Amino acid sequence: MKRIRKQALALIAVPIAAAAAFFAGGVSPSDAQTSGNGRYEGVATCAGSTCHGRAEGNGEVVRQDEIATWQEPSSSTGAHSRAYAALASPRGRQIAASLGLGAATSAPACLGCHATYVPQSRQGARFQVSDGVGCETCHGPSSGWLAVHYAAPATHASNVAAGLNPLERPQTRARICLDCHFGSADGNQFVTHSMMAAGHPRVAFELDLFSALQQHHDEDDDYAARKGGTDSVALWAVGQAEAVRRSTDLFARDGIGTQGVFPEYYFYDCHSCHRSISDGPQRKLTFETNPGRPIPFGMAPYNDENIIMLSAVSRALAPGRASAFDAASKNFHRAMGQGRGQAVAAAQKLSGEAAALSTALAQRSYSGNDAFTVVQMISDRATNPRFTDYAGSAQAVMAVDTLLNAMVRDGRITVGAAAGIRANINRAYAAVRSPNSYQPAQFRAALGQATRAIGALR
Repeated sequence: MKRIRKQALALIAVPIAAAAAFFAGGVSPSDAQTSGNGRYEGVATCAGSTCHGRAEGNGEVVRQDEIATWQEPSSSTGAHSRAYAALASPRGRQIAASLGLGAATSAPACLGCHATYVPQSRQGARFQVSDGVGCETCHGPSSGWLAVHYAAPATHASNVAAGLNPLERPQTRARICLDCHFGSADGNQFVTHSMMAAGHPRVAFELDLFSALQQHHDEDDDYAARKGGTDSVALWAVGQAEAVRRSTDLFARDGIGTQGVFPEYYFYDCHSCHRSISDGPQRKLTFETNPGRPIPFGMAPYNDENIIMLSAVSRALAPGRASAFDAASKNFHRAMGQGRGQAVAAAQKLSGEAAALSTALAQRSYSGNDAFTVVQMISDRATNPRFTDYAGSAQAVMAVDTLLNAMVRDGRITVGAAAGIRANINRAYAAVRSPNSYQPAQFRAALGQATRAIGALR
């Protein structure tokens, strides 16, 4: 059974093949063990036929067709390589023209995520910005480790010490991905509401799903010996924690969390405002009261899709921190109705709780039953009523599907058993096929059916 279902791709604002912007990556020093001061040597330095440039993967240690996978012209695995070209597309030109940026292919606000965008002083002889999001965007500048990383006595630990990013660590991977798949404070890596108004896709993030879409390596015995195995539940859970941490950290920053006299609407739920408006004699509510969001009636809610997931994660996998996180979450939403100062303080508190959860989730051991436990928490009585908005619901069904695939991969349930409940998953996907047709009650019912069916297999 494939780890990633095609239905998950439909949750992205535009089809993956046409939305390189959604999958763009970026260089960031946000993690203490990334980037450093190394030089970026360019994709061509990785493309030798004895390295990563073979047409077919038949290497003994690594596949050696990584460049071909990265360049794949039609599937999600090639999205990073297509990121720069997307800037010259009709959509890219239209967005840049609307914002007065000049050519998108040379605008820093675009290149920060559509290319490996670094100063010329850090570009090697074979570096090309037109490569898009290249190898070193994720793996780090290669000048310190390129010539030695493949030969004895080099080890993964020695390569990391020389500047290779340790992407097998969920926190490191999440922070690098989030730089563009949510935003960073390092400059030119933030999709503003103005950009979305000009036509940029809505940004969403789920670490395990995105990792699978971009995977160009095999997790075989050699990989496990060098880096350890990947646990999908850990990857997903830490990704949720780091997303909340990043979101609330950015929101609290002056110049990012506000735009003039207005808040930066990027942080808020899009569909709470972008809905049809009627002026009939009787009101027709376009939202539901959310028990996890104590905000004044009629106020635009903060996009809490990752907050909802992390609440479920904390109760399932880190119960000692669950009550503190939920209290900080409610206080953050409540502060939205009090003022910017109160909201910033509450955001900083919530960011700290998310950071503590991230560390706890990264350090804990995982068992085969963890995926079952999280799935049940996602739709239990405490969480299910919180699915009142499209974004949170889309995040939930992606999570359930991700965790179901983890159960299959780990041998907890059979391929046949998973296929037998696929209809339940499909109903949940159908309920979030489009934000314009989203019905909260129908989604909650469909998600409940899916999670009960999975629970019956435990």
